[in-house]
Amino acid sequence: MTNVTMIVAVGRNGVIGDGAAMPWHLSEDLKYFKRTTMGHPMVMGRRTFDSMGVLPGRRSIVVTRQEEWSHPGVETAHSLDEALALAGPADEVFVVGGGEVYRLAMPFASRLLVTEVDQTPDGSVTFPDIDAADWVETARDPHDGFTWVTYERTHVARR
Repeated sequence: MTNVTMIVAVGRNGVIGDGAAMPWHLSEDLKYFKRTTMGHPMVMGRRTFDSMGVLPGRRSIVVTRQEEWSHPGVETAHSLDEALALAGPADEVFVVGGGEVYRLAMPFASRLLVTEVDQTPDGSVTFPDIDAADWVETARDPHDGFTWVTYERTHVARR
């Protein structure tokens, strides 16, 4: 079974975006995202792909309901299950957004890499709640304006 890791930057209010873009620009966090995901498949929704495009050194697998949607250099799936099947076998698959894809992927994830951003932005797209019964914090790395937090699943995912 491929390890599924969700990587996300979240405001204090749970907001991750407004449906078109991230509400902040944290250069150090973008470098962390690049170094962490490099060489691994990334699964994302179409709007997330539209906001970031093809990133070098990583496979992009886009989940979309649009049957005819395609983009050069991108693999397309029409469900999360199909996307995870396309990604494997891989040592780790990163789910990189957006909100709906995160909600669908939460039961499959074994690790969460959360950048807690010290802001309360406006936005309608949120990250699902992290249930303390399912997750344990295993690392916390504070920085100026944000903190990198790692969570590991405490038991087998509920599916």
